[in-house]
Amino acid sequence: MDVYWLEQIEADVPAVNDWLSAREMLRLSGLQFAKRHNDWRLGRWTAKRALAVRLGVPAHPQVLATIEVLPSPSGAPEVFVTNRRANLTLSLSHRAGKALCVVAASGVDLGCDLEIIEPRSDLFAGDYFTNEEQELVAQAPVADRCQLLALLWSAKESALKALHEGLRLGTHCVIVQPEERFDLNGWSPLQVRYTNGHVFRGWWQCEDAAVGTMVANPAPGAPIRLQLPSYSSDCASRCT
Repeated sequence: MDVYWLEQIEADVPAVNDWLSAREMLRLSGLQFAKRHNDWRLGRWTAKRALAVRLGVPAHPQVLATIEVLPSPSGAPEVFVTNRRANLTLSLSHRAGKALCVVAASGVDLGCDLEIIEPRSDLFAGDYFTNEEQELVAQAPVADRCQLLALLWSAKESALKALHEGLRLGTHCVIVQPEERFDLNGWSPLQVRYTNGHVFRGWWQCEDAAVGTMVANPAPGAPIRLQLPSYSSDCASRCT
């Protein structure tokens, strides 16, 4: 099963908002805090660029404005094009000025997450990780523990998104197991076991002091990076 991915940073986002729909502009106007405002724009920009590639439509503002990512009743994102549900599944995460988006076919349970590698306390691990995961951290070389803690937390977030629950479920109900490492296009495999016996397969990568993870059911192949066409605000001759 193919899963496609894209990362963008704040510098990639246009200064103007003509690529947003009227409904999205209304949502943006209600975000009063600068960080939330910027994060939301970055997330929507990343999602729209990824979706435009998968939909095979031009990367121009009038076209991107017809693509919307709206929350379902569970809070999971749903994709709409000109107000009609698209046959795509999407997951989105952003952290510290970077956003990660993964896209698959409709009907896939899909989740992704992006986390910064930073020191985390023993108390953090005790509160959020299972005994099995804490033992995995204890056995890791000291130099690798910050990355491993970020990986475990990120994979939990990805699985909880794929379950359409988020942090409404406790983090102990999903148990992360990175598999013996090998890199495929920069990604290494992992699995996440849900306490009801369900197993998600997924992938993780480390880049620029951040860990990105994704999980899916059915089991995904290694994520495929999306190749973006150039973006231009001049749409007059190409969007009609």
